[in-house]
Amino acid sequence: MTLDTPLDCKHKKQYEFNVRDEVAEKCKLGLHAMNGGEGPNSYAQNSTYQRGVVDAAKTIMEEEIAMKLDVKHHSSTHKMPFRIADFGCSTGHNSFPAMQMITEAVEKKFHTEGLASRVPDFQVFFNDQLVNDFNTIFHSLPPERNYHAAGVPGSFYSRLLPNASLDFAYSSCALNWLSRAPAAVADHTSSAWNEGKVHYTGARHEVFEAYANHYANDIQSFLEARAQELVSGGLMALLVPAVPSFKISNTSYTTPTEMDLIGSCLVDMTKRGRISKEKIDSFNFPLYFTIPRELQAIIERNPSFSMERMEILNNQGKLTLTSAHARATYLRAVFEGLLVNHFGGEIMDELFDRYTKKLAASSLFLDPNNEKSIIIFVLLKRKAE
Repeated sequence: MTLDTPLDCKHKKQYEFNVRDEVAEKCKLGLHAMNGGEGPNSYAQNSTYQRGVVDAAKTIMEEEIAMKLDVKHHSSTHKMPFRIADFGCSTGHNSFPAMQMITEAVEKKFHTEGLASRVPDFQVFFNDQLVNDFNTIFHSLPPERNYHAAGVPGSFYSRLLPNASLDFAYSSCALNWLSRAPAAVADHTSSAWNEGKVHYTGARHEVFEAYANHYANDIQSFLEARAQELVSGGLMALLVPAVPSFKISNTSYTTPTEMDLIGSCLVDMTKRGRISKEKIDSFNFPLYFTIPRELQAIIERNPSFSMERMEILNNQGKLTLTSAHARATYLRAVFEGLLVNHFGGEIMDELFDRYTKKLAASSLFLDPNNEKSIIIFVLLKRKAE
């Protein structure tokens, strides 16, 4: 049977089983992705928050490219394409406007430097987890785009591209995701065991420390991988979900989050016999929200990059979802794959129905004045070897 031969029913079923087994195995390794497709619970239809981040960063990104990008060096090898990568692109709907903005800003820089005749071709690499819906990315590519597109599946916490092959790296709303939840928080023999909880908020200090240490190691891995892939003088723009500086007590990090609200729904379902206590004790969200000084310290420990700019985006009022339904579908688009991997798909409707009702009854989460999340903009330059 060749690649061009249509699959008969028997072979088609066997192929589908093989694909399911492969996805299941990847899920065991901690891989997950945003909801694919373009349906009502898809990330494509429920990611206006992330699109707001891109819009808020547009002016700063254009300014930094105009001031910091060395196009004269690239023009000396003008037959080479200008290569850009988006690390953590999901299904692409928020990546496309970001890539268009970056390529247009680079092209403008060539013109202002008197190098209009040397504007290169652009090549964009779209990266996300192996289980990401890359079909939706390529099905949805803007027809009038000014770049060539390629997919690069794999964890961005490891090396993905050839040495010195990238001119510009970009990541938005992705570096709050850990490579996986810290192992210690699901280990009942560890002092960081997070029994009955699903995140570090409201947990003991040891749990928070396990998350913080894991995050620092992950960011170092990310920077080390990008240092190999970026050319000398190449730029990297990061839009990192974070929280303002906080104080933690000696026993816990106490600010409640919507992960805690999902956790409380799971506990309710345990009491009704819908899921086991062991399932909750072995599940933790692989998410960490840094603070500015912590992120700065982690980056400054890496010798390969210079910090060109770091600031909190002025996005107040642009990113808050005030409807319980909108907020629930947004979080379902983000977390459903992760939750299905651990708890199974049969409880998802009940879980998010409970979550929506709790959210609607909450005076905390739907009040825009209580929205404390921030986005940190970071621009790094690859130092010369």
